[in-house]
Amino acid sequence: MTMKVYDLVGADDRRFSPYCWRTRFALAIKGLEAEFIPMQFTQKHLIEFSGQDRVPVLVDGETCVHDSWTIAHYLDRAYPQRPSIFGDKADVGTLRFLNMWADRVVLRGIMPLIIQDIFEHIEPADREYFRTSREKTWGGRIEDIHTERDSRVVGFRKTLEPLRATLAEQPFVSGDQAGYADCMVFSCFQWARVMSDFKLLENDDPIFAWRDKMLDQFSGLAKSEPGYPF
Repeated sequence: MTMKVYDLVGADDRRFSPYCWRTRFALAIKGLEAEFIPMQFTQKHLIEFSGQDRVPVLVDGETCVHDSWTIAHYLDRAYPQRPSIFGDKADVGTLRFLNMWADRVVLRGIMPLIIQDIFEHIEPADREYFRTSREKTWGGRIEDIHTERDSRVVGFRKTLEPLRATLAEQPFVSGDQAGYADCMVFSCFQWARVMSDFKLLENDDPIFAWRDKMLDQFSGLAKSEPGYPF
């Protein structure tokens, strides 16, 4: 039976959730196939069976798992004969930290830079929900947040210095080859690439070159999704 993953979708079938992208990459590392079922913000009834209301949700036979981090662990446990997502046990704690850093620093830094672009690239039926929820979180109108992005991006770039310094010394976050560590961070940039043409990085930034290389990983998985040039 083919696994299913419920996946957030915008207008024109844009698959933009960074968390769903982490699950796509986890499946690619394992060499597993899944059917990705599109779901809009206002279609949370489709995943009521999971006992919560956020994607990704993976269904594997009788097993239902939600949250990209938990899904990755499930895939490693359920399919131990396939390549490991997390590597040895010593790597899990480090990857947990990186997962949190990607969420709290990278995703949070990108959101105000592309918030209006996301709003404009989701279905009209989802816009009221998105506006209400995001404006409550960010404490201002989407349009006002948008006007500040040219100044905000300078600070965002500074927060990436640990990533920049790492990539100046080695080709990938994981070392010589791309691994799940790269996928967790890159998912944030893929989210932006699918929804916005705003320039997050300067061309001579090591992170810029790394993003470009990540598009080609896993047989061009990220590149296969339509989006804007970096």
